[in-house]
Amino acid sequence: MSNAWEAAVEAQIRTAVERGDFDNLPGMGKPIPGRGAPYDESWWIKSFLEREALPSDLLLPTPLQLRRRVEQVPDEVRDLPTEESVRAYVAVLNSEIVAWLRSPTGPRVVVRPVNVDETVRRWRADREQRSAAVVAAATEPATTAGRPARRRRRWRFPWRRSR
Repeated sequence: MSNAWEAAVEAQIRTAVERGDFDNLPGMGKPIPGRGAPYDESWWIKSFLEREALPSDLLLPTPLQLRRRVEQVPDEVRDLPTEESVRAYVAVLNSEIVAWLRSPTGPRVVVRPVNVDETVRRWRADREQRSAAVVAAATEPATTAGRPARRRRRWRFPWRRSR
């Protein structure tokens, strides 16, 4: 019984090859990915995250996600246009932290709310520093802006001897 079934499958494959159904398939002639690598139990999770372009932070437990977000606050608020938007961003993050502190799940990790005033102070200092750098770059002469001074090279003919 199984021989007849295998023969029917082989016949269908043969007719598909003759029709050209397997020509120009994506990945044709390329090695199988991960062929020589050791076995990884979570290979499908990693491939899903890579294929969907999702950050790997999504796999972390909630307290570690919150802690990572607290660490990234200066980078996240750097490009925000107004102080109110910085305060709103920190308020949303703090509300998530407080919600987790009320009913903690996952590993015991210390996560404290972000100090709004300190974040705003750092945001202002960073903004002033960037604006001062822009003003300094604009006041430099246009001829030397962005180019280092070149040293004039003295050429010597190889067939002449130096005295």
